[in-house]
Amino acid sequence: MAGLFIRLFLSRKKRSKKQMKKIKKKNKHEQQLSYEQCREKRIEENMEKMRALGLFDLSSNFMSLVRKRQQCERKSSSHQSSTLPASVPLRRSNRLQNVNPVGSVEMNKNNKENGEDDSRSSLIKKGSRPEIYTEEHVKLLGSCKSSWTLFVDGYGKNGKRLNDSTNGKTCHQCRKKTLGHRTSCVKCKLVRGQFCGDCLYMRYGENVLEVNQNPEWICPVCRGICNCSVCRRAKGWLPTRLLYTKVSKLGFKSVAHYLIHTLRDDKIPGPKDSFNSDDGKKGSLEQTATL
Repeated sequence: MAGLFIRLFLSRKKRSKKQMKKIKKKNKHEQQLSYEQCREKRIEENMEKMRALGLFDLSSNFMSLVRKRQQCERKSSSHQSSTLPASVPLRRSNRLQNVNPVGSVEMNKNNKENGEDDSRSSLIKKGSRPEIYTEEHVKLLGSCKSSWTLFVDGYGKNGKRLNDSTNGKTCHQCRKKTLGHRTSCVKCKLVRGQFCGDCLYMRYGENVLEVNQNPEWICPVCRGICNCSVCRRAKGWLPTRLLYTKVSKLGFKSVAHYLIHTLRDDKIPGPKDSFNSDDGKKGSLEQTATL
């Protein structure tokens, strides 16, 4: 008997819970309906008030005026563009009214007449002081009998430079303390006379192996033709940065040959003189040691 009473009690509880859920759902639905009905009523009341005040007519009239103005502006702009003369006089200052304008073609012609070649002079930016070389600087240029393989000496198997702060030697040109061959100047016998093989070949057209066999070799700094950034800034010139690839395409053997030949006072037309035997003899390392 007790089990039956318990079952009946539990079944009544379940029914009461279901009924309560249904009642709650109905109440929520009724509340939503009442809220929506109230909202619609308020909207209708507001619309009636706006109609009574004439606000709808004002907004429609304002929009029509805006559209008319836009159409008028478009028509006037198209009319003005069609009625403009074919050639409008240029606005120039009183100082330049009687002067003919100079085009880019005429400027290029003037530069060529003055001896300024775009392919050469444009590679170097002018500094605070003029950079001019003479025949004596040409005699100070070095040369080499054999070519130098770049990016091998002082490099590891992975293709990176072997930087060594203890066993390495500093290069005056690139300022890097790495392993590999270095030059030694007989005149200054200082660190500024040390150049790595790559810098010596690309910047001055000399082979470090041949230089080390010459006991009377003088460094570019002592010769007065060093083109590193520090020496150029000290002379009031801007650094040349990476120029070897551009210079070699123009036919020059090094950056120093390019600078000295293109910025000479007598304007040598090309780098051919730096390759013949006469200038090679004049610019030999033995004669530079005597200068």
